[in-house]
Amino acid sequence: MNRILNSINTPDDLKGLSGNELKQLAAELRQYIIDVLASHPGHLASSLGTVELTIALHYVFNTPDDKLIWDVGHQAYPHKILTGRRDRFPTIRTYGGLSGFPRRDESPYDAFGTGHSSTSISAALGMATASTLQGNTARQHIAVIGDGALTGGEAFEGLNNMGVSRANMLVVLNDNGISIDEAVGGLSKYLTKITSSPKYNKLKETVWSRLGGDEQTTSAKRRSVNMLQRLTFVAKTAALGAPNLFESLGIRYFGPIDGHDIDKLVEVLGKLKNLKGPKLLHVVTKKGKGLTSAEQNPVVYHAPGLYDAETGEQIKHPQPGTPLKYQDVFGRTIVELAEANPRIVGITPAMPTGCSLTYMMHKMPARAFDVGIAEQHAVTFAAGLAAQGMLPFCNIYSSFMQRAYDQVIHDVALQHLPVVLCLDRAGLVGDDGPTHHGAFDLACLRSVPGLTICAPMDEHELRNMMYTAQLPDQGPVVIRYPRGLSVHPDWQSPFEQLEVGRGRCVREGKDVAIISIGHIGNEALRAAEMLEAEGISAAVYDMRYLKPIDTGLLDAVASLQFRRMITLEDGVRIGGLGSAVLEYFASKGCVVPVTVLGLPDSFVTHGSVPQLRHDCNIDAEAIVGAAKA
Repeated sequence: MNRILNSINTPDDLKGLSGNELKQLAAELRQYIIDVLASHPGHLASSLGTVELTIALHYVFNTPDDKLIWDVGHQAYPHKILTGRRDRFPTIRTYGGLSGFPRRDESPYDAFGTGHSSTSISAALGMATASTLQGNTARQHIAVIGDGALTGGEAFEGLNNMGVSRANMLVVLNDNGISIDEAVGGLSKYLTKITSSPKYNKLKETVWSRLGGDEQTTSAKRRSVNMLQRLTFVAKTAALGAPNLFESLGIRYFGPIDGHDIDKLVEVLGKLKNLKGPKLLHVVTKKGKGLTSAEQNPVVYHAPGLYDAETGEQIKHPQPGTPLKYQDVFGRTIVELAEANPRIVGITPAMPTGCSLTYMMHKMPARAFDVGIAEQHAVTFAAGLAAQGMLPFCNIYSSFMQRAYDQVIHDVALQHLPVVLCLDRAGLVGDDGPTHHGAFDLACLRSVPGLTICAPMDEHELRNMMYTAQLPDQGPVVIRYPRGLSVHPDWQSPFEQLEVGRGRCVREGKDVAIISIGHIGNEALRAAEMLEAEGISAAVYDMRYLKPIDTGLLDAVASLQFRRMITLEDGVRIGGLGSAVLEYFASKGCVVPVTVLGLPDSFVTHGSVPQLRHDCNIDAEAIVGAAKA
């Protein structure tokens, strides 16, 4: 069992394997991933699809001297296993264990950290340019871009720059026809056209040997090959019925080839290794390859949680009376609101299942839009809709919203357009770690003029904030809420209009005041109960709105002369709720004892949310400690 896999400690150990042994290694590696992730949940389907490709890349290229960059990182599990991390692989995405994404500080084989998408081409081009400037013309630079990441705007920007460079780099387009959800947009249709065109593929095979591997040594041969390239470009364009996008940009295109044919991969990559300049290899793979249930349902098996390694059947233990996830409250609530308000539309950048916009897509498909991995476009698309009288709810994960910060300022806030930005996965997200924690949204958005920023303490508050945001004359609104379960099983409360900028007291007290915003306020309530058991009376205030902040409530809290005030948030301490409270008191010349609890001025690792809250001193026990200090 795993006879060959267990002998691979570094990619150098691959070099002496025969073709049949490489195929056996692929089978062992794929089964190892299936077996481990069955009980140690992670990103399954994407990594199953890159097994042969990963082996071939490390077999042909001289990593880590040759730079291999994975985009996005959740397709890199085979890479981690083959680069000295096999024995630690069961710790993937657990506290103190391996990251679920490539990290430069984890291994020299992780050339670039990648958790968000569409960054690999730009990074590889930068590395290739640096190698040229440093006099190293032999080093190879390979960007493996897949899972829909090519739809991201930065990827196009990188291709555009790459095409006019002389960089010695290769882009491997891992085309599996799906992102986390089904791939969308014109690019997906274009790639399908390439892979399914008989004329194009027949012609490609005819010219492959003349273009793909010959070392160009003499000037006469170069002229001959260059002429053949031009003639081939014209012929392939005629066969496809449209210009090849990549060759039009000045990037030599090869493929498509079968991404599970390890012999072909080794052959083609070996030829491309000797071909100078910018080039792209198009490989076609099957997401979830090797596990029938994952092949048949790659959306569910992108990250399926626990499952049976033999059958692939998911293992779920639903508890009666369990609250809905916040994302499902959003998904069901927007349908309710949209049924009553014909101006409402829904938008997501490639996360319809993750954010539960799928409810609206099924119910009213003409009014729900998946725009692909394109956060900048999503926000400005929403602004355009709003400028013409529609009311867009644009749902983006908090950490992904960072990619559209300029669009929020320039296209939404500056024009005071009624766009509702719903930031899912705000706060600590757990096992996905620092690339996905929604740590910065409160701080970075608070400084933007004209925004209303709010966060619900429970699912009823979320519904009411969504309801209030779609009422007339609200302007741009940001609603942020966490990943995971809400608070109460009875989620479908009647809608209630909230007074914008008004907080509330949720628990009376006289010794300590805990001022919180969002779901983390439930930790404040738990802390208040713990303090009461020790004879300390704690009041809990839910601000609801960070902007405009309820100065009247803050004045009232200050007038009660608590022995200590504590602010609590699940965003960074710098610039968030605590900063806003201190700034207000300072502006009034009011000196009050305030302790600010929030995420630290550092990137938080991966692990369970309770463990990370404990580490960051924002759980109930930390609040009790701050109150008693």
